[in-house]
Amino acid sequence: MTMIETKALTKRFDGFAALAEMELHVPKGCVYGLVGPNGAGKTTLIRHLAGVYQPDSGIVLIDGVPVWENQKIKERIVHIPDDLYFMPSSTINDLVGYYKYLYPRFDTERFEKLKTAFPLDLKKRLNRFSKGMQKQAALWLALCCTPDVMLLDEPVDGLDPVARRIVWSLILRDVAERGTTVLISSHNLRELDGISDHIGIMRDGKLILERALADLQGDVTKLQVVFSKTGTDADTDAPGDVMQLPGLEILHTSKNGRLAEYIVRGNADSVLSAVHAMDEPPYIADAVPLTLEEIFIYELGGVNYDGLI
Repeated sequence: MTMIETKALTKRFDGFAALAEMELHVPKGCVYGLVGPNGAGKTTLIRHLAGVYQPDSGIVLIDGVPVWENQKIKERIVHIPDDLYFMPSSTINDLVGYYKYLYPRFDTERFEKLKTAFPLDLKKRLNRFSKGMQKQAALWLALCCTPDVMLLDEPVDGLDPVARRIVWSLILRDVAERGTTVLISSHNLRELDGISDHIGIMRDGKLILERALADLQGDVTKLQVVFSKTGTDADTDAPGDVMQLPGLEILHTSKNGRLAEYIVRGNADSVLSAVHAMDEPPYIADAVPLTLEEIFIYELGGVNYDGLI
């Protein structure tokens, strides 16, 4: 079941298409990692999903219902932007009352329980907190709203490793126990690799790839090969000496001494079977899992992702 969907979503600023016929599909109860280079349109998209921006054309649906000017659906959505804003002189205690007004499902009991996870001064003005402390406050309040959808733009930027671990643990617990749908925009691919089950890649206002992470990881294999036990002329370091693998689609090759490394299209079992079936099979062949970062680099060869990594 799809929880978040956009259809032909388009937004222009001074003639520039920040979003161009954007099509997004986020399954219910998943953690969806949204990535892309700077200027791809990620923040603009999230603001549309939260109902902050009105589309020039197209539509945004949350649980099948349009989000723009829809108070009932917005009561089920929490949006934490990268550039946090708090009302002047407000404290966490002040915001608890404000959030209770905006979110009928605000859980006061949970707020009290999470005080140990977020050891912040409830009476101190938020504009005197560090960026990391402000992020913790925003996440604390957001979790207590018990939302059906969380829209998070760089949510743990500025947090120390311990705080990051606590935040991800709490979010993933809500996904598992409450079926919360979480969309996260982040430049940290290594972090998304450990928490996301669906991935969307944006570029130039469009979604150029949207897949389950398991499918992505199953379609590309890193193969490490040693071709001979004692070493031959092919075991030099020269790039041209990397041997071909007949019948396989090779996306990238590299070599370090006798060890040759291939990024190959296909799952690990089929790739290894093809290698072992060669007329002169290698002495050693091993399939190694790719990281999410490597998948993007090699799956989308030729696309410049300097803003991603």
